[in-house]
Amino acid sequence: GILQHPDGTVLKQLQPPPRGPREQEFYNKVYDSDCCDSILLELREYLPKYFGVWSPPTAPNDTYLKLEDVTCKFNKPCIMDVKIGQKSYDPYASAEKIQQQVSKYPLMEEIGFLVLGMRVYHVSSDSYETQNQHYGRSLTKETVKDGISKFFHNGYCLRKDAIAASIRKIEKILEWFEGQKQLNFYASSLLFVYEGSCQATTVRLSDVTLAEKRGVPKGLLSGGDILEYNNNIHVINSTENGKIEASVSKGLSKFYALHKKAYSKRHHSQLSLKVENLEQGNVWKSSTCITQEHLNGNVIPQLEKVFCHMPAEIKESANVEVRMIDFAHVFPSNTKDEGYIYGLKNLITVLQNILDN
Repeated sequence: GILQHPDGTVLKQLQPPPRGPREQEFYNKVYDSDCCDSILLELREYLPKYFGVWSPPTAPNDTYLKLEDVTCKFNKPCIMDVKIGQKSYDPYASAEKIQQQVSKYPLMEEIGFLVLGMRVYHVSSDSYETQNQHYGRSLTKETVKDGISKFFHNGYCLRKDAIAASIRKIEKILEWFEGQKQLNFYASSLLFVYEGSCQATTVRLSDVTLAEKRGVPKGLLSGGDILEYNNNIHVINSTENGKIEASVSKGLSKFYALHKKAYSKRHHSQLSLKVENLEQGNVWKSSTCITQEHLNGNVIPQLEKVFCHMPAEIKESANVEVRMIDFAHVFPSNTKDEGYIYGLKNLITVLQNILDN
């Protein structure tokens, strides 16, 4: 799954060629400091911010994309990953690959999108419900509306505010697609995030002032421990109390080693919810393992030490995010991306039907 860098970004391991280099090239093109193309400049608004690549000191040939953690400003992030488009294979796919992709979800061409997974916070039980890609593939034309609405239900009520805000954000992305003929996207997703808690809580840190003065990154404990948050997988302990630089360095080495051990040559996308099941990977059953019993992906005693206060004005703007992710199959074009446009329009229609009913 995705690794958390101590500076608050996430690290997505580059896939094998040609997918990995193609995704890196896409990010480099869009975020080129010399870019003056208005289409690409606007596209940045709909992507996670890109901070270049990172390689661990112990394995300089392993490359990770360094990306914004879209979930980090949420207290109880509800997350859904939806693959968009009528085709989940690119124009250069082999007949075998096409058959494989079509058989996974034969309705893709008709529905125009596929739910790859979701993680929903239920206020009533103070717990998360998680659905994987098998849930999305089980949805039919008749059940897709109810299937999507599950993401916006918090156990008490339907979050119509989050649905309405999501529609507005998808419409902006649709507007961009209607106005560009440069790029076609295949097997790319939209990442939805909204605040699941009714009231974002403030967890106090005993030495808040000291932490603020020293600029301790969110997720770094006063004792020097690196604490992952939101939806990533593991907690890494560092050694010396207060030595932030040392703990960051050692933490990176440790979590890189853990990641390599668990990775097992499988490549995942932006969400840890794509990991099939925590129970399937015995490597996570160590003392540093995070299970679903832990609150929001954190060890509860450690969580109590973390300072998560967020000003009210930031909470307001952080209510809903919809970002485009996964760009291993993006190709130059001279026509509109009709498949992606079809998927966006159909998704908007489904969300609007949920609101109307």
